[in-house]
Amino acid sequence: MTTNQTAANSESNHLKPKISSFERNLTWWVLGCIVVGITFGKLAPDLFQTLATIKVAEVNLPVAVLIWLMIIPMLLKIDFAAMGEVLQHAKGIGVTLFINWMVKPFSMALLAWIFIRHLFADMLPVDQIDSYIAGLILLAAAPCTAMVFVWSNLCDGDAKFTLSQVAINDAIMLFAFAPIVALLLGLSSIVVPWDTLLISVLLFIVVPVVISQILRKVLLHKGNDSALNTTLKKLQPLSLSALLITLVLLFAFQGEQILNQPLIILLLAVPILIQVYFNSLFAYWLNKKFKVAHCVAAPSALIGASNFFELAVATAIALFGFNSGAALATVVGVLIEVPVMLSIVAIVNRSKHWYEN
Repeated sequence: MTTNQTAANSESNHLKPKISSFERNLTWWVLGCIVVGITFGKLAPDLFQTLATIKVAEVNLPVAVLIWLMIIPMLLKIDFAAMGEVLQHAKGIGVTLFINWMVKPFSMALLAWIFIRHLFADMLPVDQIDSYIAGLILLAAAPCTAMVFVWSNLCDGDAKFTLSQVAINDAIMLFAFAPIVALLLGLSSIVVPWDTLLISVLLFIVVPVVISQILRKVLLHKGNDSALNTTLKKLQPLSLSALLITLVLLFAFQGEQILNQPLIILLLAVPILIQVYFNSLFAYWLNKKFKVAHCVAAPSALIGASNFFELAVATAIALFGFNSGAALATVVGVLIEVPVMLSIVAIVNRSKHWYEN
């Protein structure tokens, strides 16, 4: 091997995201959490029913705390004094907004109409078809806010871009979520639980940002960058563990429906899978066309495809009931979210050489 080849390989290795063994095997951990969650839900239903009732405006507080643990380590990396730098990523933000608000909800509505209303109609309960479609639309109309920080971290995404994009999406969601859902459901009016929406944004964005910035200032004052970096290394496993515990809780809450309706789960997963891969790859391709840096294009693709399933589940339950087809459809989104998003992380990581050529 020549000196130049050695240097090139060294540079290539340096550019690769440093993912631990735990993170590389996260898909298997996720599958284990699904099994554990459904099993615990069957063995101790009273315990999980109690946990499910600890909520404010249909937002489950234990899940909210776990989401804080997921995203605070990511937010700790943010220096808000340098947030002006994100303006250089305007193209990436534009691509993500286009996918999230002009493509994703409408593509899901089209896919739901094709698959649920027509192709799979004979295999589904007739009285629940409208409800299934509503759940899928709710899922697509709410862009991801929490777990995307984990995905961005795994693909070495720009932290300031990720935070800014999520904040912009949340601001838009306050005004656009209800009209888009109403339009796509073909209703003249729809009762959206605004308290659920507002409290979700408060719990999943505002509170973690405040906590992380206070902690960041304390650490920098105490021991400058070294104290901050040491804390980040200690918190990284905690962040991923919180993700897994969240999955255990969510599947424990909904395990009964999943066990009772396995075929319906598979049928509902088809349009969700197509929609996620289509939107993520479309966003990734658009970013390449606009010559956006890979550290922005990768999280842009992930944000463009992933869903705020915590809000979608809560809204579906509030609007249609806990045992409705809409609630089940949003839970299917939870079921496939992590493995599918991990596969997209792998795609954008492994295609970096293609993207930058």
